[in-house]
Amino acid sequence: MDRKPEATQRLFFALWPDDEVRSQLATAARCWTQHPIPGANLHMTLAFLGNRTTAERQCFSEAVSTVRCNAFELLLDYCGAWPRRGISWLGASRIPEELMHLVRQLNAVLQPCGYEPEKRRFIPHITLSRKEKNPQPQSAEKVIRWQVGEFVLAESTAGPEGVCYQPVQRWPLQVSA
Repeated sequence: MDRKPEATQRLFFALWPDDEVRSQLATAARCWTQHPIPGANLHMTLAFLGNRTTAERQCFSEAVSTVRCNAFELLLDYCGAWPRRGISWLGASRIPEELMHLVRQLNAVLQPCGYEPEKRRFIPHITLSRKEKNPQPQSAEKVIRWQVGEFVLAESTAGPEGVCYQPVQRWPLQVSA
């Protein structure tokens, strides 16, 4: 008897900007790059999970419910580039310790569910553009202030218009007193 393969979702954990920050990011992408990412897809990936089953998704969701991290401000003030890959991105010249703490916690709690953390050093960034010819790092023309108060589990789906990213679950960060 042939078994039908179990359906999967392409998932990742991310920081998901609110509408105001998203608008500023979309403007930056249009101004600073030739091939901007659609504004609705702008985010900061924290942990890429890949194609996962419903059971794996449940495990990941339960695991991250134990994560405790304070909310923080992220100042996006640096335009980075990966020229060989044709990618321009926006990041922070000063990375908040809370962000690194969040990533370390995610990596730790997700491993028992089958997640393999990246071997490369985490570089917090928001991809602004792909397929750039010879992108170069530069100082951002304007600093974007992002009050980060949550992280999300997001799904990536491919359609006729291209890839679409959508949050499917949210977790608040703690507000420090």
